[in-house]
Amino acid sequence: MSVHQEVLGKPCPLWRDYLELCKPKVVALMLLTSLIGMLLAVPGMVPLDILIFGNLGIALCAGSAATVNHLVDRRIDMKMQRTHNRPVAKGRIESYNALVFAVVIGAIGMAVLFFFVNALTAWLTLASLIGYALIYTMFLKRASPQNIVIGGLAGATPPLLGWTSVTNNIDAYGLLLVLIIFAWTPPHFWALAVHRKDDYAKADIPMLPVTHGERYTKIHILLYTIIMVIISLLPYVIGMFHWLYLSSALLLGAGFIYWSLMMLFNKHPNAPMETFKYSIIYLMALFAIMLLDHYLLPMSF
Repeated sequence: MSVHQEVLGKPCPLWRDYLELCKPKVVALMLLTSLIGMLLAVPGMVPLDILIFGNLGIALCAGSAATVNHLVDRRIDMKMQRTHNRPVAKGRIESYNALVFAVVIGAIGMAVLFFFVNALTAWLTLASLIGYALIYTMFLKRASPQNIVIGGLAGATPPLLGWTSVTNNIDAYGLLLVLIIFAWTPPHFWALAVHRKDDYAKADIPMLPVTHGERYTKIHILLYTIIMVIISLLPYVIGMFHWLYLSSALLLGAGFIYWSLMMLFNKHPNAPMETFKYSIIYLMALFAIMLLDHYLLPMSF
């Protein structure tokens, strides 16, 4: 097959395949949380150089990790409906070229963070890259039905990376933002796993709905959602945010619990996918509300 793919009979430029390797939608959500982490770390505006270079470095390293995921999972991707058309799985990009691409953008991202931001953020970003690209993708994903719980920490770090980009320090407030995403990850991903259970079974990936069944997974989605909602209230409890955040967190959390219940009791035919979609809206809205509360109401920390 030519390096210029054919999609619906139309040629697609090679650059789009390389962009797809970086999982731009996932990286965009990560950058939203890292950007908000930066803005929450200071009472005023973040220095422009940190804003630009910090998010650029984080984005490049996240894209590198995503490319490694494409590379390692290429045989699995070929078996799954959701992923069979990915560039490496389909052969539009050779494995060697994908590996070089991952190394190059990862190295550039690390250099940007190390030389233009700070060493702490660079090392934390490298740890996250290794955690996702190697520990989760190469080992945990195939080893345990709790893979997404254990490996979720790597994907939860962007707000802390944003925070440390500005402060060059790890503190409780930045870690609490990580904890919220860490608790959010299992119900978010398990909802998709329920929807794509047959795909994971065909690829022999031990996702929770494959190994323990749909009902067991749905119960755990509800339980983790409740835990997540409780954790999301902690920033208010410690005085990090105010009534605007509290009311919004409760409202958004109630919506997440609603969809978890719809999944558990099969009250909606498309509940798994609707829950997955809502989980993305939930995280984006929750972090946006943090920012509004931070700037509209007086600082309390």
